[in-house]
Amino acid sequence: MGSTTRIHSLEAAAAFVDRVGIAVAWGKADLVLPSLWREIGGPDGDWAVRDEDGKPTGFSPEFDRLWRWKDELPERRLACAGKHFGSAALLIAPRLLAAAYALTGRAGTPDDFREDDPEPLEREVAEAVLENEPLTGPEIRRLLATTDRKAVERAVVRLQRRLVLTNAGAAEQSQGWRAIRQDIFARRWRKSLRSLPAEDEARRDLVLAVLAGADEVSAADVAAAVGWRRKLAESVLAEISSSGKIAARDEEGLRLWSM
Repeated sequence: MGSTTRIHSLEAAAAFVDRVGIAVAWGKADLVLPSLWREIGGPDGDWAVRDEDGKPTGFSPEFDRLWRWKDELPERRLACAGKHFGSAALLIAPRLLAAAYALTGRAGTPDDFREDDPEPLEREVAEAVLENEPLTGPEIRRLLATTDRKAVERAVVRLQRRLVLTNAGAAEQSQGWRAIRQDIFARRWRKSLRSLPAEDEARRDLVLAVLAGADEVSAADVAAAVGWRRKLAESVLAEISSSGKIAARDEEGLRLWSM
């Protein structure tokens, strides 16, 4: 899914995410989700400015916008950002967050992660963020008195996957890239989580969002996009198809669905 008009403002980027529902920040070959980078840079956009030998010398103006906006969108609560459905950095429209959160089985309160009895380090990380403003990785490590960067990063990723933590902008550092701030998901998006749908309705909403951003999908496509098992994705697709909301066809033994 794409458009002929390039995106030139943060507000337009937010409108794009709201329209498609779920998008990758930049392309990932095995996902059918639309890409914000493609909307900014076009199908042949180059991330770098290059010298006469083709060597990168810095970000292109288009990629520089993406690099800033991927952090500004969640900082301003215009889109949710993080590795919430898998290993890809995703942008999720606020209108879909209740559906995503409903599948956690938790109540939607900032401290509801305690219901899951998380692993010790994950709980320490979540408690540190809960007790403070959004924190960067280095700030979390200082509060926990640990130098084990990789262990904390793994804990953050697992907590994002379970919708306990979410990106909340970025902070400049004295060296290197900006550090992503982490916030409690249910605290940052509390307005979007006031009313959680039933789980079957939530699954349908997420599948329809994936379909809306792609021309045609398989069950494996949907499973990869939202982090489910293929059989579950196939079951939800079949249910929606039986209601007449989407169409199904078979091609060389593979079932495909479309809006």
